[in-house]
Amino acid sequence: MLIIFDCDGVLVDSETISAQVNADLFKEVGFEISIEEMNARFAGLTGAKIMEAVEEEIGRSLPEDFLARADAEIDRRIASVPAIEGAHELLDRLDDARCICSNSTSARLKLSLTSAKLYDRFKPYIFSAKEVGTKLSKPAPDVFLYAAREFDVDPRDVIVLEDSVHGVEGAVAAGMRVVGFTGGSHSWPGHADMLTDAGAETVVRRLVDAAPVIEAMKVWGGLDA
Repeated sequence: MLIIFDCDGVLVDSETISAQVNADLFKEVGFEISIEEMNARFAGLTGAKIMEAVEEEIGRSLPEDFLARADAEIDRRIASVPAIEGAHELLDRLDDARCICSNSTSARLKLSLTSAKLYDRFKPYIFSAKEVGTKLSKPAPDVFLYAAREFDVDPRDVIVLEDSVHGVEGAVAAGMRVVGFTGGSHSWPGHADMLTDAGAETVVRRLVDAAPVIEAMKVWGGLDA
């Protein structure tokens, strides 16, 4: 049995930081988008993927330094990001093997998780999709399958906690079961429905509520504990 956590928006409250930084920089180049729309459309995607989508929408290239500027500002702010409420309590209640699968770089993951006092609770099992295996980011299932292989666990015996549609889609494509999470400050109206539509079996708004849900899913699905 393995529990896989996304990081941004599940363990650390960082999605709104990324959305705010990108929205501000997009405004500078004439593309107006609200933080809410940033979250609804792009939560869980890499900065490069977000840039590609916006460039296609506006029909022109963004400045060459756009991604570097965004990354630098996000890293500056994320160095003081808090843990999502209930993250430590949830980890205290889970006895299963666990790891993180994220689209963020390992450097950014160390920054945010250290700030939230969570880094030591997961290291060395912190997997950046862009740096392990095939290096394909979510919604590709590759990083989830990589983690399952590292732990020698059948994907059917894995439960994933995800806050983004792209992450849910990737976990489902990997043959894993998913609990959606909508308790981050970036959550938006319709968030839970979008996660369910993407394949999450259930959705929780408080992280501590994930513990009994996971235990119930083990029973319902006959998972190998």
